[in-house]
Amino acid sequence: MAHFSDLGDFVQQLPKTETHLHLEGSLPLELARKLDPEKFAEPPPYWRPDFRFHDFAEFQEQFDRYFFHWFVSPENYYDSCKIVFERLVAQNCVYLEASFHLGVAENLSVPFREVARAIHAASPPELEFRLFLGMFRDHYQGQLAGLLDEAITWDEIAGVDLHGFEHPAFQRWSAEVWSRVRSLGKVTKAHAGEFSSAEDVRQAVIDLGVRRVQHGLRAIDDPTVVEMLKTEEVTLDMTPISNVKLMAVPSMREHPIRQFMRAGINCTISTDDPMLFGNSLNGEYMGLANDAGFTRGDLVQLASNGFAVADLSTEKKQEFFARLDQTLGRSTGHGAGG
Repeated sequence: MAHFSDLGDFVQQLPKTETHLHLEGSLPLELARKLDPEKFAEPPPYWRPDFRFHDFAEFQEQFDRYFFHWFVSPENYYDSCKIVFERLVAQNCVYLEASFHLGVAENLSVPFREVARAIHAASPPELEFRLFLGMFRDHYQGQLAGLLDEAITWDEIAGVDLHGFEHPAFQRWSAEVWSRVRSLGKVTKAHAGEFSSAEDVRQAVIDLGVRRVQHGLRAIDDPTVVEMLKTEEVTLDMTPISNVKLMAVPSMREHPIRQFMRAGINCTISTDDPMLFGNSLNGEYMGLANDAGFTRGDLVQLASNGFAVADLSTEKKQEFFARLDQTLGRSTGHGAGG
């Protein structure tokens, strides 16, 4: 029986989930080179471990200037997603929740649903894939409002997510639409508390009714919000490397994920926008181990948390829990309960 003495081998062997991934922020470098061969001849500076974005606006500018220009057709989505999905599978990711951006519909010459179908077509059979429709907090207007009302009924869409900059505050339409999505048996998420406040997280849970908060960092500033997250059984889909590079937290060691876990809150880890951060799913686990002192047992718990919230059958979840237990046992030389 193999014994995983090397941390990298151990992380690779863990079956993992990715539950917070933006497809437009995941454009592979080789495709970015087709947009601008000179700029992307080498990996961009924001891939360096010591790089920090000055603010969210600088981060968003990269989407507007470069990456959204790739995502103008179903074919381009397919080409990008095929590479992204294959690289996740190579890291032993077996379950993926990823979002694509409602706003790209304004620049398409084909029906928006064709994009959703192309994304699904890129998913390999060994990857359990759930596609989410993401949008800004002020997107429910004009053509996009009607499109959203239609898109939430599509079989290709597993749920919705509010993403982008956390201003303006949640608008009245969000709660009504999010309730409608849940009535269809689908999942609702919202980005909250990445830069804003604990109150933003509270509103996402209480007013919008979400039980999946993307980031949620600032909840740590208010013990009553932390307790609410636990009571309401909310999962925080966190992205530590992204949080550090966007200066939402000072460092990996000072990231509040351990505090949340100790408070009994289900936390997962994912990559967010790997084209903008130069990160990988395995790298997130390695970063927490090397820079934040997470043990192998902690890493197994994080992986297990992802399966706990995954849209999988109970039998399938139990299969992955058992594989995680076996991997930890091989790493330590005995079973997880030994």
